[in-house]
Amino acid sequence: MDYRVIKEDDLFLLTDEKGDIPVDHMYGLGLYTKDTRFLSKLKLFINGEEPILLASEAEENYLAKIMLTNPHIEKDGELILWRESVEIERTRFISKGILYETIRLKNYFPKSIEFDLSVELDVDFKDMFIVRGFQTGKVGKRIGQKVEDHSMTFSYMGADDIERHTKVSWDKTAKEVDQVGRVTFHFNLEHEQEETLQLIILPEVGSPSNTQFLTKEEALLQLKDSYRKWEEATTKVETDYVPLQKLIDRGIGDLRVLLTDLGYGLFPVAGLPWFGVPFGRDSLIAALQMLSFNPEIAKGTLRTLAQYQGAKLDPWRDEQPGKIMHEIRFGELANTNQIPFTPYYGTIDATPLFLILLTEYVNWTGDFEFVEEMQKVIENALIWIDEYGDRDGDLFVEYHQESSKGIANQGWKDSGDSIVHRDGEYAKTPIALAEVQGYVYQAKMGIANLYESTGKVDIAATLREQAHQLKTKFDQEFWMEDVGFYAIALDENKKQVGTITSNPGHVLQAGMMDEDRSKAVVDTLVSEKMFSGYGIRTMGEGEAGYNPISYHDGSVWPHDNSMILLGMSKTGYQEQANKVIDGLISASNYFEYERLPELFCGYSDSLGKPVKYPVACSPQAWAAGTPLVFVQTLLGLFPDGIKKEITISPKLLSGMNTLTAKNIRVGGGILSLQVTRRQDEEYEIVILENSSGYQAVCK
Repeated sequence: MDYRVIKEDDLFLLTDEKGDIPVDHMYGLGLYTKDTRFLSKLKLFINGEEPILLASEAEENYLAKIMLTNPHIEKDGELILWRESVEIERTRFISKGILYETIRLKNYFPKSIEFDLSVELDVDFKDMFIVRGFQTGKVGKRIGQKVEDHSMTFSYMGADDIERHTKVSWDKTAKEVDQVGRVTFHFNLEHEQEETLQLIILPEVGSPSNTQFLTKEEALLQLKDSYRKWEEATTKVETDYVPLQKLIDRGIGDLRVLLTDLGYGLFPVAGLPWFGVPFGRDSLIAALQMLSFNPEIAKGTLRTLAQYQGAKLDPWRDEQPGKIMHEIRFGELANTNQIPFTPYYGTIDATPLFLILLTEYVNWTGDFEFVEEMQKVIENALIWIDEYGDRDGDLFVEYHQESSKGIANQGWKDSGDSIVHRDGEYAKTPIALAEVQGYVYQAKMGIANLYESTGKVDIAATLREQAHQLKTKFDQEFWMEDVGFYAIALDENKKQVGTITSNPGHVLQAGMMDEDRSKAVVDTLVSEKMFSGYGIRTMGEGEAGYNPISYHDGSVWPHDNSMILLGMSKTGYQEQANKVIDGLISASNYFEYERLPELFCGYSDSLGKPVKYPVACSPQAWAAGTPLVFVQTLLGLFPDGIKKEITISPKLLSGMNTLTAKNIRVGGGILSLQVTRRQDEEYEIVILENSSGYQAVCK
């Protein structure tokens, strides 16, 4: 990863490995909040020369440390600064919407030295969509900058009539400050003496405030305390299988940094660097993956998305009443309606996924009061499924792009070439995706259970009847007898899109497949055609559209695998699930910090190692959540909030002998358990604590 990113809440910093932000860098480096770049240049110089990189770590997502030193500097044959005389350590973190950077300088030259350290700063206040080259449009203008004692403020008036400001403060008297944004400091250090320079960078939307900064020490303490509270509220997992332990720890840490609160509770944004905003599908799936570790995140996700539920017909935003959004943006282009992301609703699966997350949240927590809070949202979502999702009344939910600047393919495989026929022709909309029908079935059955338990028997019966009708028709229309698998989709003419893909694997967890067809789907997914050895491919090898280096047509997505794993475990295909988990763990060993990326190429493991996809978010929420699903799958852990039961049906990986999960939040308390391998694939299950109010049913 040749960039460095840190994030906290709604602010993130993206730099090169030196910690700098060069102008016009191809990655769009900068300091961003509200989809606006609040720092477009940050360059460090020592006596006018760029420092040399020694070490740059991105292991921590909230605290970055970068080590630099000076080059050899002479002028007219006179020594100015001997090479590697000065150790330069840059430490930065974000707290409460403010970036703190401390630059520590230490003299290792045998004698005293003098030198200048300069920081070059600039701000273009560009909308993220412009930075990324996706959009041009009417924008505002810079309205000057102001230099005060120990600070400089850059200001901008947007086309949306909103002021934006970046204030940069420093704690050492500057030798020189020029109006173009260069601040120079002079240092005189004895041998082994060190000094620090502290920068505080505050981005502001609206009129400038008189924000009182916390000290660096106070801010860092507050930040670390929030991480401590996160860890206390999150399930603790210990295993003797080190590769899995590393993945779990990495996933939990990555998910914490991706949490944001817009005022309705914590939820996971999609990923860094470019998707640090609410995404319907991505946030919902990541919260679903996290249920066995921290169900409160599901609650925050549901409340946040409920606030933006569609209320009207608006083709520009692909909005319809009751629909759950796809993505929201807060920048200048969105505010002036030049892009439809305020929010944009072009997603076919977020609405049923919302209902699935809600029902699964209640299964884990027994929080039926929350169902009452969400009652109107549930009703509107169900109406959307039947009246707008199923646009032609054939029982299938399908999508069709209305917005001129919207998304054509509106399932999770949303690239333009992702829905392709066996003959290589791209399917045309309206398109009904296989996994979406599974989501709808699972959503209606889950809501029916909740309704029945609260006395709404008639509505529950209607939902179950609708679900059963959908199951019957799905089997009739999507099943391909010649290959023993389900089609990925039906096209505009209700013709099967017969390419073999991972999509039907998502239907396993819905419980919509008969046993013989579940087995056929699972067998195909772990066959050489679909399973690369490192994970299940998005498309089968040998299909007309197959390309191992494509985004959606042959690559491996960990989150896609995780959705399949939940289904495999629920339907009893634990051995096949473990095969997939083994493959993904093996792949993780080859990625930086042993982190599962958003996706990687679908080449066979016969190559000896996985092939990186050229551009992948890291960290990315539903990739970070995948190891958490490994744990739930290995334990066979599935709660029932109505029966007040939680089933435990473990099957550990080969070479793995113990798996302990403590502080699992279930019902009104916690469940802690330990699974130990015995002889002949038998397992000893010890319930260490159970204050949940649920009966633990071991199988």
